[in-house]
Amino acid sequence: MSGKLAAESWGATRISVQNFSYTWTISNFSFCLGGMWGAMESPPFSSGARDSPKWCLRLYPDGIDEESRDYLSVYLQSRCPKSPVWANFRMYIINAKGDRSQDVRSTGIFKFLPGQHSGFKKFILRDFLLSQTHWLLPDDRLTLFCKVSVLGDSYTISGQNTASSIKVPRCTLTADLGELWETSCFTDCSLLVGGREFRAHKAILAARSPVFSAMFEHDVKEKPKDQIEIQDMEPQVFKEMMGFIYTGKAPNLHSLAPGVLAAADRYSLERLKAMCEDTLCRDLSVENAAHTLFLADLHSAQQLKMEALGFITVHASEVSETSGWKEMVDSHPHLLAKAFQSLASFQSFS
Repeated sequence: MSGKLAAESWGATRISVQNFSYTWTISNFSFCLGGMWGAMESPPFSSGARDSPKWCLRLYPDGIDEESRDYLSVYLQSRCPKSPVWANFRMYIINAKGDRSQDVRSTGIFKFLPGQHSGFKKFILRDFLLSQTHWLLPDDRLTLFCKVSVLGDSYTISGQNTASSIKVPRCTLTADLGELWETSCFTDCSLLVGGREFRAHKAILAARSPVFSAMFEHDVKEKPKDQIEIQDMEPQVFKEMMGFIYTGKAPNLHSLAPGVLAAADRYSLERLKAMCEDTLCRDLSVENAAHTLFLADLHSAQQLKMEALGFITVHASEVSETSGWKEMVDSHPHLLAKAFQSLASFQSFS
C-alpha cells in the first residue's frame, strides 16, 4: 500500500578523534640555511590527555634529498615507543600578523609506527620564503603551526526503527534569493548606476553589507529615500557585486576582478574581496604585476599585495622594463620603495 512504513534495523559506529595543535618557533632562522643544519627537531609534544602518544616536528631547511634541495621539508614524527598510531595533520606558517598561511594538509590518514615520520618534502620553496621575510620570517623567526587529528577508540551500537518513505527536498535558499534578484519581485529601493536602474531589497543589502546597513539606517533617521545614485562604478561591475550579495557567487570575476575588487572594498564585502584577490593573484604576470601591486595597495588588499611583491621580487629585471612599472615609478613612489625593500631582503639571503 502506498505510503506504508517499513521496519528497518540500523547500526552506527563511532570513532573518537583527538584534535590538538602545536606551535614551533625557530629564531635566527637565516643561520639554519646553507647546509649548516641537516635536520632540526622540535621539543616533544602531545594532546595533553593521559597516556597520549608523544610527537615532534622535524625540519630540513635545505630539503630532505636531492629532489627537494630547493625547498623546506617538514615532517611530523611519532615518538610512541609501542603501538602504531593513525593520524592526519596540517601544517602552516604563522605570518607577521599572527595569521596562518601556506596551508598544506596530509592527503589521507597515515599509520605512524614508532619513530616513523610523514610530511611534506616540498613544503615551501625556499626562494619564495626568503622573498617574503617581512611577512613569513618577521625578525628572522620561522613559526610553524601543526594541527593533528589522532584516531582513538571506536564503539558500535545497533537497533531497529520504523523508516519513513518521506523525501526531504534539498535547500534552495541561494537559488530562491537569486531568483528574487533576477525578477525584481517585492523590491523596495532603486539603485542608479551609470544611467541604469537596478531594483533591490533593502533588508538583503543591509544584512550582507555594513555599508548599505549604515546608509539605510541614516535614511530612516533623516528623509527616507527609495532611490539611491551610486557613482564611479560600471553597471556590469555593480551587477556582479549584487549577484554576489544575493547568491554568494561571482561567475564573471576573471574579466571584472579589478572593478569588483574596488566595489567589494567600498561596500565591505570581505569574502568577495578575497575572491577578487585570489583571481588577480592567479593572473599575475610580468606585464600586470606593477598594476596589480597598485590595485592591492589602493584597496588595502594585503594578501594580494604580498603576492604581487613576491612576484616582482622574483622577476625584478623583467618587470622593471614594463610600462606599468614605469608608470608606478612616476605616480606611486612609495610602492617603488616597498618593492626595493622586498628585493633587498631577498638578495640578503641569496
